[in-house]
Amino acid sequence: MTSPAREELLRHAVVHSAPAGTVLFEQGTMPTFQHVLLEGAAHLFGRSSEGKEVLIEVVEPPDLIIPAAVVTNSPYLMQARVQEASRFLLIQADAFRRTLQQDPALSHALVASLAGQFRRMVRQIKNLKLRSASQRAGCYILALRRKQGGGNRITLPYEKTLIASELGLTRESFSRALASLQHDGIEVQANTILIHDDERLAAACGPDPLIDPDEELHL
Repeated sequence: MTSPAREELLRHAVVHSAPAGTVLFEQGTMPTFQHVLLEGAAHLFGRSSEGKEVLIEVVEPPDLIIPAAVVTNSPYLMQARVQEASRFLLIQADAFRRTLQQDPALSHALVASLAGQFRRMVRQIKNLKLRSASQRAGCYILALRRKQGGGNRITLPYEKTLIASELGLTRESFSRALASLQHDGIEVQANTILIHDDERLAAACGPDPLIDPDEELHL
């Protein structure tokens, strides 16, 4: 990004600290800011007209929060809220769109962000449609293990109801999936999971580099 473009964005931006539980915006509302996640995480939820709510995605830094809505000046399709204290750079939506038209480097960065979000969404859809409940739970555990340093003791990052929702399951189905995986090398202790046999777990759930983002693809 050129210096003039950066200066233009910063003139219309503010750093915002959001405590746990803060709703950043509701689905159906128009964007007033482009949220740039600096620290923490943002949970994106979809809600039906009957009030049923599901967790669609957890966004981690550094990333833009739903830039498609900001760029097209369209209503948000999801609600965003934080489950832990987080920090954001809030850029006024009009200034973001105006600078985007003027600065090729910013446009390129936006395309890269949208491409990454698209690929994550495709992986998520494949995970939901091609795997059983126990396979989804097992691959989630393996991904979480890598994220937490590769040890054999992992901690669930948030409550099981949210994790189940992200995996397209009810809490009860998620609990049953975890129970079934105890025959495949894990032990569940409340919000802690012990992995006693990672090879057996992997054989049961089938990690796939074209679904699981942390799997290495060897060509």
